Amino acid sequence: MTHSILQEEHRGAFDAHHPPEKTYINDCVHCGFCLPACPTYVLWGEEMDSPRGRIYMIKKAADGEAPLDERFRLHMDNCLGCMACMTACPSGVQYNKLIEPVRAQIERNVPRGMGERLFRRLIFATFPRPERLRVLALPLLAYQKSGVRWLLRISGITRLLPRRLRAMEALLPDVPDRFFERLPSSIQPKKTARRRVGMLSGCVQQVFFSHVNAATARVLAAEGCEVIIPSEQQCCGALMLHSGLEDHAAALAKKMIAVFEAADVDTVVINSAGCGSTMKEYGHLLRDDPKWAERASAFSAKCKDVAEFLCELEPQAERHPLHLRVAYHDACHLQHAQGVHDQPRRLLSQIPDLDIAEIPEATLCCGSAGIFNLLQPYTANQLGSRKVDNLLSTGAEAVASANPGCLLQLMHGLRRRGLKTMPAFHMVELLDASMRGIPREDLLHSDNHRLAPHV
Repeated sequence: MTHSILQEEHRGAFDAHHPPEKTYINDCVHCGFCLPACPTYVLWGEEMDSPRGRIYMIKKAADGEAPLDERFRLHMDNCLGCMACMTACPSGVQYNKLIEPVRAQIERNVPRGMGERLFRRLIFATFPRPERLRVLALPLLAYQKSGVRWLLRISGITRLLPRRLRAMEALLPDVPDRFFERLPSSIQPKKTARRRVGMLSGCVQQVFFSHVNAATARVLAAEGCEVIIPSEQQCCGALMLHSGLEDHAAALAKKMIAVFEAADVDTVVINSAGCGSTMKEYGHLLRDDPKWAERASAFSAKCKDVAEFLCELEPQAERHPLHLRVAYHDACHLQHAQGVHDQPRRLLSQIPDLDIAEIPEATLCCGSAGIFNLLQPYTANQLGSRKVDNLLSTGAEAVASANPGCLLQLMHGLRRRGLKTMPAFHMVELLDASMRGIPREDLLHSDNHRLAPHV
């Protein structure tokens, strides 16, 4: 038996480029601990829409006993990629190292319909490109400020849009008035710098959540960090990697690594959970590239979520009281993919008078999941409504999270309930408000651009 035949048997229905590895497949002992943690299994009770069921399907395909067909693609597409199964699994199955290569296999080998391909191209041509998002932001700002959005929504005209475009319109964040402004490339602390850190500016984050980036930079500087924000940085590749566009993600990873290598920083601080989980996996993504593998691993070792990083520093800035009850929502790619759970709570607990409420079913995804809420809005809304029910049960006055996608999903869920006045904050905004002594009323009753954009 030749080597090529052995290789063919090893990968079964998958092609030769990074098929899912048998080692990761065989780690699953089919115990079922993942079932109550999986959002789609919780909703539907369907075995093939659980991690255990999906791994079974992957194994059958790897063994050459099942094809890569539309049925296979359906159940893999139904996965939110929240990685809650990894937290729940007693066997330590690395589900991320199965679902991501499988999605890449699907994109190469299972054709999608024209409408699906065009919609995905629209997403990947805009969301990872801040310069294009800024071009789109101006008409969106006019759409929102002129009252046209209110008129179209109240009249029901938006319901005539195709399902996915309707979902995209419903999730639109308010465009900041100064969306075109950028943070400086270097921010100095008031006292002697104790760390030199790089800061990811993100794609959607830097255009529509510029106030979060500004708050992050202020907090880091207040805690004695010299903050470097390279203007050359592009998308980190998270959306592409999670959607099966592996080569595109790898190309963006190389550019990101090179930019921050040139910046010569101690740590790369990230305030978006989805981006952070991907950047910490660059070493695995580029493992076969002899020029980049070692550089990628060294870069990933420097990457930390902002909460993770701040917990390593002795607090330096004064925290002023903030009398507020806040429900903290765990972003899936922070608590599950990165294993960062306690650190945001520890930081928030440093704020005097802040009451932190725990949301029931905290490990269950809100339905955002990268672009899942655009591709499968009905399922995403089911999960979003469930999350809002649990959120409201806490009696909180506001909600905080650590990921822009989660914030958009939560705000959308609250709007569907008519609760437009419950604010949603990034965790770092609350730290920033406490350090700056922002009064509670100013925080609650001004819009989400209140603390932006200047550092």
